[in-house]
Amino acid sequence: MSVSRLCVDEAVEAVVEAYRCYELIERGLAELTVVSACYLVRQFLAWRAATGRPALEHLDAGELCEYVGYQAGRLRIGAVRQTVGVLRTFARFLFATGVTARDLSGAVPSVSGVRFDGLPKALDREVVQALLASCVLERPTGRRDYAILLLMVRLGLRAVEVARMELGDIDWRAGEIEVRGKGGRRDRLPLPGDVGEALADYLVGARRPSSCRSVFLGAADPPVGMSRNAVVFVSRTASARAGIAVVGGHRLRHTAGTELLRGGASLREVGEVLRQSDRMTTSIYAKIDERSLRLAVRPWPAR
Repeated sequence: MSVSRLCVDEAVEAVVEAYRCYELIERGLAELTVVSACYLVRQFLAWRAATGRPALEHLDAGELCEYVGYQAGRLRIGAVRQTVGVLRTFARFLFATGVTARDLSGAVPSVSGVRFDGLPKALDREVVQALLASCVLERPTGRRDYAILLLMVRLGLRAVEVARMELGDIDWRAGEIEVRGKGGRRDRLPLPGDVGEALADYLVGARRPSSCRSVFLGAADPPVGMSRNAVVFVSRTASARAGIAVVGGHRLRHTAGTELLRGGASLREVGEVLRQSDRMTTSIYAKIDERSLRLAVRPWPAR
C-alpha cells in the first residue's frame, strides 16, 4: 500500500488547519516546526483513508500502534521518532478539542534506541573547501552563495536564519551580527573576518538594487529576499557543482560546532554559538572532545 499521494479533501484540511493553530497558539511552537508536523499529520490521515478507517472520534490505541509499525518498516529510525512525537501531540490535540473521549498519546509506542547515539556528521575540510571553491565569484550569485555557505559553516546558521537576515542585523563597527532564530529568539554573534569580507563583497559588488531589507536576494525579478527553501538549495547545488555527495545545511551546522570544539572552545561556548537552549543537544559534541575524553581513558595495563 502506498500513501505517497496525500489525502487533501476539505475534511482533512480542516483537521490539519485546526491542529496547526493549536500548535502555533496553544503550544507556541515555531512556524517551521508546525509545518513539518502538519505534513506528518497529513500522512497519518492519508494512511487512515487508504486503509478505510472510521471517523477520528473512533481512533484507538491499536490503530496508532499499527501506523507506527507501518512507518518503522519503511523509514529510518530518526524519521520514525519524529513521527512518534507528532502522533503524540496530535492525539493530545484530539483529546483537548473533544474529538476523542480519551487521551491516546500514551498509547503511541516508543522507538528503541538511545538519544544522540550517533556522532555529529561534520564535513572534512577538503569537502568544505570544494563547496566554497564551486562558487564562481565573478558572478553575483556566486558571491551570494559563497557568503551564505560561510555563514552556515563558520557560525552554524540555519537556513531560515540566513533567509531572515536583514541589512540592519549587521553591526560593522562592533563586528557582530544579530541572528533571528527559532521561536522569535535573537542572538548577537561575533562576525569572523572571512565571513565579514564575503558579506561586504556581496553587498557592495553583487547585491541587486532593491528596497527589500533582506541581505540575500533571489535572482528572479523583482528582487526579493530568499526563502528558507532557496537557502537550503544553495549547499545542494554547490555539492552538484563540486561533484560530491549532497551536503545539507545541518551538515554545515555540525561542521561549525565540531570546528569550534577542535579550536579549543568549550561545550558551553559551542552551545552559545549554535544557539542551543537545551544542553543535552550540545552534549553530542562531547563524543568528539578529545581533550576531555583523554581524561576519562584509563591506560591499558601492560603485561
